[in-house]
Amino acid sequence: MARYTGPQCRLCRRESMKLYLKWDRCYSDKCAFERRNYAPGQHGQRRGKLSDYGVQLREKQKIKRTYGLLEKQFKAYFKEADRQKGVTGTNFLILLERRLDNTVYRLGFANSRSQARQLVRHNHFLVNGRKVNIPSYLLRPGDVISVREKSRSLGVINEALDALPRRGLVPWLELEKEAYRGTMRSLPTREEMPLPVQEHLVVEFYSK
Repeated sequence: MARYTGPQCRLCRRESMKLYLKWDRCYSDKCAFERRNYAPGQHGQRRGKLSDYGVQLREKQKIKRTYGLLEKQFKAYFKEADRQKGVTGTNFLILLERRLDNTVYRLGFANSRSQARQLVRHNHFLVNGRKVNIPSYLLRPGDVISVREKSRSLGVINEALDALPRRGLVPWLELEKEAYRGTMRSLPTREEMPLPVQEHLVVEFYSK
């Protein structure tokens, strides 16, 4: 499967905001976005005003890169959200938040979504007691996500749990840290999702 393998900090600089793709580095003085707060490339500091299309495109790219998705999969989520009842933009973000790799990250079992995706792929997690190694698996309210018994001594998981207080736990998830277990209590509302994005611009982008 194709995936982006370039510098992660370059993505933050391109989108003019921290996407928190580099774990602890994003919170340190070494953060490239803090040191060079302008777009990458030779003419990054002379970036002109964006057109309406450019603003919509950048917002789409911002969300896509935050969740680590490629265009085909990202667009498939949008089409699914558009078929559902309610506000398309909110439905879209809820679908992305329901992904197993994102939930593993939100619960603090990984320091980033890319790390969470790798841990899921390597069979370190159970959903309702059953092994699931598909990062895009969509969770439902009441689902229980737990770390396999053999994986609870992994340094990356324990380090991530220790760092969770720095970013906080979202209200629609419940964590039992000592049991290495978390539960999706409910679907998130837009107000509960800590995403500084304007999803209506993505709706406008795909509605053309």
